[in-house]
Amino acid sequence: MGRGRQKAKHTKIARELKYDVHSVNYGALERELGHPSDDAYVDKWADQYSDEYEDEKA
Repeated sequence: MGRGRQKAKHTKIARELKYDVHSVNYGALERELGHPSDDAYVDKWADQYSDEYEDEKA
């Protein structure tokens, strides 16, 4: 009895995902995925730990 109810729910969700028209904010998506060229990458963890191999080279 439970499997039929579960299958019906999954079928309903699959139909909603397949046929529902989602409104997409393409401007926000472009801002999120794009990376501006003037924004430099900063490694915030670079100075927190010392290198393991730094002592061996000296």
